Amino acid sequence: MSILVTGGAGYIGSVTVELLLERGERVVVLDSLVRGHRAALPDGVPFYQGEVGDRDLILRIAREHDLEACIHFAALAYVGESVTEPIRYFVNNAAQGMLLLEALIEAGVRRFVFSSTCAVYGEPERIPIPEEHPRRPANSYGWSKYFMERALEDCDAAYGLKFVSLRYFNAAGATERCGEDHEPETHLIPNVLAAALGRIPYVPVFGNDYPTPDGTAVRDYIHVRDLADAHLRALTWLRQGGGSLFLNLGSGKGYSVLEVIRTAREVTGREIPMRWEPRRPGDPARLVADARRAERLLGWTPAFPELATIIESAWRWRLAHPDGYPKHQAG
Repeated sequence: MSILVTGGAGYIGSVTVELLLERGERVVVLDSLVRGHRAALPDGVPFYQGEVGDRDLILRIAREHDLEACIHFAALAYVGESVTEPIRYFVNNAAQGMLLLEALIEAGVRRFVFSSTCAVYGEPERIPIPEEHPRRPANSYGWSKYFMERALEDCDAAYGLKFVSLRYFNAAGATERCGEDHEPETHLIPNVLAAALGRIPYVPVFGNDYPTPDGTAVRDYIHVRDLADAHLRALTWLRQGGGSLFLNLGSGKGYSVLEVIRTAREVTGREIPMRWEPRRPGDPARLVADARRAERLLGWTPAFPELATIIESAWRWRLAHPDGYPKHQAG
């Protein structure tokens, strides 16, 4: 039996595919390639280019590959863009995601690992954030993931679809083969490294008046391979008959934007120019995970928790791939 990985040509998806293959799993990938890269996948992995909401395509994949489970990454994931283009996010992330659930249920698939986000919490009432924290998203990206979480709860009750919803904090870092290559790039660490290489003139720092020690936003960074490992552990949980779960994934430690820039300067040995910009709409001041539930239930803890280690892995990948992935996309 096979595991369907939607968005498997994207950043976190491709690393998860890499880890699944290392562990001997049969994998099939579905990706629209709107923001994914065909070159991120090794040769020989069954690949379909299309939309997750395409019912006929999902049913065809299920017939051809005898699907056991789905790990669902495919989504738009830019907070700022979600504020200016909310309908696009609701259609792509929520509506398309629900059509995917409908097709999987019709095909008899009852195990689902969902790529969710800490953005479902909105501005936190307490730090670190536990899973029981109220869900009050501050942007359309967070709302689109919240809608999917609600749909999953109801699909469990109605159809017996068991799921693990993994609420990421900030994914970063790289493996030797797979790294972060977005267009446009809005994430801090790849932009810091692009500035270190001279690919962009400076790092924009959005806001210097947050209620944090140095005035810049604080985030919890988690190595992308640790995220991938959590998805495999979630799949094992479901295979062993575990019930549906919501789990945070983070290190439990927050770093400010200025701390990230200072650490990157130390790792790269390069001067990294920066420029102050106004706050972005929808950006909370601090997001730090309480991930003890994932440790207790899945036995998951980050293997690469240190910020310098995360940045160093991303820097090595960027030096080896200065232009990112080849941009020619084969379907």
